[in-house]
Amino acid sequence: MFIKLYDEIPEEAKTIREAVFIKEQGFKDEFDEIDDVAKHVLLFEGDIPVGTCRFFFSEERNCYVIGRIVVRKEFRGKRYGEKVLQDAEKAVRDLGGKVVELSAQCRVAGFYNKQGYTGLNDIHMDEYCPHTWMRKNLAV
Repeated sequence: MFIKLYDEIPEEAKTIREAVFIKEQGFKDEFDEIDDVAKHVLLFEGDIPVGTCRFFFSEERNCYVIGRIVVRKEFRGKRYGEKVLQDAEKAVRDLGGKVVELSAQCRVAGFYNKQGYTGLNDIHMDEYCPHTWMRKNLAV
């Protein structure tokens, strides 16, 4: 298993996000202008891309934001989501980031709690799906 970091969204990441967020979960507005400025993390098992996420510095939130964290359905349950998230956090730390935030689907907020994230009690809708902002201090 290994990670690659990209300055532009790789086709493999697009394919994974389309399969999960659009086809499996029904989102419509999956790709946006943030993809053009974000760094993209891609996790491989052998030569197979299995998970991805992106991160960027948000002027609005005054910290780095990790998003679009996803693992292909057939590779779930192997802690790959943790691996993708940890590698994104490491890359943020390497860039000098001390705090990171993410907008989690409420149904999986417990996963992020286990990774050290704290909910900010800010429930909002992303398309039809309730999300909550969560924060983690990376300087600890």
